[in-house]
Amino acid sequence: MINLRPSDLAREHGISTQAVRNYERDGFIPPAERTPSGYRVYTEVHAAALRAYLSLIPAYGHAASGQIMNALHDGELDDVLGIIDRGHSQSLRDRDTLDAVRKAVHRLTADSGPATDPSDGAETRTIGELAHHLRVTPATLRNWEDSGILSPARDPATGYRRYRAIDVRDADLAHLLRRGGYPLDRIAVVVQQVRSAGGTDALAAALDDWQRRLTAQGLAMLDAAGELGRYVESLDHAPPEPITASGARHRPPTEHRRGPPMRSQFIV
Repeated sequence: MINLRPSDLAREHGISTQAVRNYERDGFIPPAERTPSGYRVYTEVHAAALRAYLSLIPAYGHAASGQIMNALHDGELDDVLGIIDRGHSQSLRDRDTLDAVRKAVHRLTADSGPATDPSDGAETRTIGELAHHLRVTPATLRNWEDSGILSPARDPATGYRRYRAIDVRDADLAHLLRRGGYPLDRIAVVVQQVRSAGGTDALAAALDDWQRRLTAQGLAMLDAAGELGRYVESLDHAPPEPITASGARHRPPTEHRRGPPMRSQFIV
């Protein structure tokens, strides 16, 4: 068994030794053995854990990656798989949403005119009707209005907001781009450019950027599956726990409530 220092693990990933210690403290890598003088001693198992954790981040985000490692070290295999499944499910929804956005953009920016909603004309929607259409709250629509994304007309008799076909189009685009992770200020710019002649390039660029990010995330999921599988395999083949100064064997959290080997469960 090869002994490694915190600096050895840190150097491989270009991170600080304090970051390695923090990951151990948070349960993302197993606890390290200590020398009589108190220095940490890591092994290949710790190195595999760190590779797995860092590979999970671009695939599932910091929070979910930490939850995956914590659940794995607690032996909660169903929780591990559940978090991974939710990440893949969200990725699939994002891809479906992007496809819907592209189709909507083609429809909304067709040569027939800027507003291609079938309800184009005198028909308008209330804020409640539009919120129901988008499955958001009226407060969200008011927030978009404050951000310059929407500019509904007002009923001259009641003062209530009335959303025309072009407003519905802008709200659809805003909602879809928001799902893509775009901040409100960027969405406002895109919507304003779509409203003006020749403004579709900004939207096309935004969708291309979204596509690139989804592709990168998908590839990261493949990489993470491999690293996580290798880490689980290293746990299955880890040598017996060393005996501590007190004479007891040190048993890291990964040995608690361990189930059957998980290697095959991480195939994408």
